[in-house]
Amino acid sequence: MASEVRGYWLMTWLGLFANVVALPVIGLVTFTNQDLQTVNISLAFGLAWPAAIVGIVASAGLLAERRWGVIVAIVALSMALAGSLPYGIVRLVLAKASLVPDSLALGGVSLLMFVLNLLALLYWCRPIHRQGGRL
Repeated sequence: MASEVRGYWLMTWLGLFANVVALPVIGLVTFTNQDLQTVNISLAFGLAWPAAIVGIVASAGLLAERRWGVIVAIVALSMALAGSLPYGIVRLVLAKASLVPDSLALGGVSLLMFVLNLLALLYWCRPIHRQGGRL
């Protein structure tokens, strides 16, 4: 399966690296940012860390060339999309209204992560990933 699909190994290793790096970065942003701390903590514990952990499991399945790794990767990316878009929109609105200082940077990064996760989701949803390979 992997030898036939272009970009398989790059996306798998990139996903593993990104999810491992995301774990401490989420904690850093959550516990050092004083504005909207309740929102940050609830999003971190409820969605961001679980999405990163599911992404690590997906990468392990993809490295083992298991078809279930693709399904788990789709689930992890969907979880990340579910959190990053609303969070980014709220941060940008708060920055525009000048209610919370420094929201523009976090909102922009969140929307950038949304776009990158969406592109990764489109890659893993290709039909070629569901053909052949070991179970």
